[in-house]
Amino acid sequence: MTTLLLVRHATTAATGSRLGGRTETPLDERGREQAAALAERLAPLPLKAVYSSPLARTAQTAAAIAARHRLEVVCDDGLLEVDYGRWTDRPLKALYRTRLWPVIAQRPSLVQFPDGESIRGAQQRAVEAVEALVARHPRQVVAAVTHADVIKAVVAFYLGLPLDLFQRIAVAPASVTVLRLPPGGQPLLQRLGDDGPLTPEAVAPPPRHRSQRGGQTRTARGSRGRGSSPGGKESSRG
Repeated sequence: MTTLLLVRHATTAATGSRLGGRTETPLDERGREQAAALAERLAPLPLKAVYSSPLARTAQTAAAIAARHRLEVVCDDGLLEVDYGRWTDRPLKALYRTRLWPVIAQRPSLVQFPDGESIRGAQQRAVEAVEALVARHPRQVVAAVTHADVIKAVVAFYLGLPLDLFQRIAVAPASVTVLRLPPGGQPLLQRLGDDGPLTPEAVAPPPRHRSQRGGQTRTARGSRGRGSSPGGKESSRG
């Protein structure tokens, strides 16, 4: 079983105000501080590999994590941000007024961005990238630094949620989502948008015990991350 840490990159000057997309905007000062703090949070974990979307903001966030583990960052195009086409780097306030925006919010499975990618297509290639990582790293802990919509789409897939519900998931900048992915087995979402301290125990399988009644196995305790809320200050885009 592979333990996958899906990490959203730290903030840039455009976070929360523009639909960044596939731009090379670097981390801002706050983002660099977030990346450094994130690297400290992940330092106790037994990471064996760090993968990243090749864009500047993800690569910089990944570099901070990898340095603490003396690892090299491996770029993976499958982790790229959604290709927003002509919407790339446009102000969010202007996009909110378009006819397409309500469809993105309510029926994203139908959306193809102008001269860009469909959300279904982005989900498919991101899941294929994740499956390749799982096959490459059985029984290891690996990090993949990517983007909010990509993380939400991947989580929706492994939870069996319709893609039209993926906008109900929120992940803050520099947060960590933990998935345990057995090859061909049932996935487990262990943490979602976690921004608190993480230890090896925090990403270990939840303890299980026998039910006193029927002898069936069940989870003794779950784990919840301190994630962002849909009404939070940070945009889910980027």
